[in-house]
Amino acid sequence: MNQGETRRQLRLAVIGAGARSSIAQHAVDSGSGAVVAVADPSEASRERARASFGAGVALFLDHRELLASGQQIDAAFVTSPDHTHAEIAIDLLGAGVAVYLEKPLAITVEDADAILEAAADSGSKLYVGHNMRHMAVVRLMREIIQRGDIGEVKAVWCRHFVGNGGDYYFKDWHAERAKSNGLLLQKGAHDIDVIHWLAGGYTTLVTGMGELSVYGDIADRRDNSDRTMPEWFSFDSWPPLSQTELNPVIDVEDLSMVSMRLDNGVLASYQQCHFTPDYWRNYTVIGTEGRLENFGDSDGGVVRVWNRRTTYDAAGDVEYRVRGDNGGHGDADRLTVAEFIDFVLNDAPTETSALAARNAVATAVAATESLRDGSRPRAVPAVKERVALRL
Repeated sequence: MNQGETRRQLRLAVIGAGARSSIAQHAVDSGSGAVVAVADPSEASRERARASFGAGVALFLDHRELLASGQQIDAAFVTSPDHTHAEIAIDLLGAGVAVYLEKPLAITVEDADAILEAAADSGSKLYVGHNMRHMAVVRLMREIIQRGDIGEVKAVWCRHFVGNGGDYYFKDWHAERAKSNGLLLQKGAHDIDVIHWLAGGYTTLVTGMGELSVYGDIADRRDNSDRTMPEWFSFDSWPPLSQTELNPVIDVEDLSMVSMRLDNGVLASYQQCHFTPDYWRNYTVIGTEGRLENFGDSDGGVVRVWNRRTTYDAAGDVEYRVRGDNGGHGDADRLTVAEFIDFVLNDAPTETSALAARNAVATAVAATESLRDGSRPRAVPAVKERVALRL
């Protein structure tokens, strides 16, 4: 589409009316789209969506019913549980609908590759919502690296303190392997993608380690399918073993880590803990001429750079303030949705990458297989060249 069409308002669908479906509101607020249809098997979720997006929105049980109805849509936000992504995305792409697919792309490499093939075969636009590429702290670190301030990147370390893990991931479908594979994938796909972006390469070999250390010991369980996360979230749920009403099935790890070798020689590591008191990410990137590290990952945080020899020096040689992301995901979500809309309307280039999203999934899947198999190293399969060349 040409620049003269940028004011056209897209007819949008939301598939999966859970907590993350609210991202579609950014398109509505910008005037670039209107939500005309919502599909979700839960009546309560459909009614919540009608309250959010307006009484005129058409409601459907699933994406198949929506597509069969003849309802005209240009693009869809797929914010359904992870294990449903492949079937929904493939059907929508085949029907000529542009897709914003919430990360992770899928929970298996096979499904991720099938989605990429569907996008390549159909020519429909596929966008994966790796919103961290629009987080101010990540963009600041990438700018520092690209300027050459720390030389050539050789190592990337990330520690993720998931202080809200009990509320976010252990009270619904996220806690089940069958629906999320594991949190090293569901949650870690964000950071693995960022590690790849900062390092300028993709992982080829991984070793993982992890345990269900805390939440498996909690006997108080409840089927929370009648609610969404904002309804049960509370900072008062502390310490972690005081949590109640956890998902009936919990078979994913709440403590995990992975070591990675990238195709450009960079070595990386990622650690994730879901029962810390604080909630933030800490990155360290080490190059041939210095290193950087962030302290805080939203507005008011800082990124410090060390590029002279020293003993212990907490302040570093240069400090950069993180500007933006005052609302956490909110600011990054807004920018990501705007990029998707521009991609659909104007074929504009994107900071996100469906191929990179697939490689984050492939890395996380291999790492999860490793941690559940005595930490045996796993090779990360490359995407088929014929598919990569068409994306």
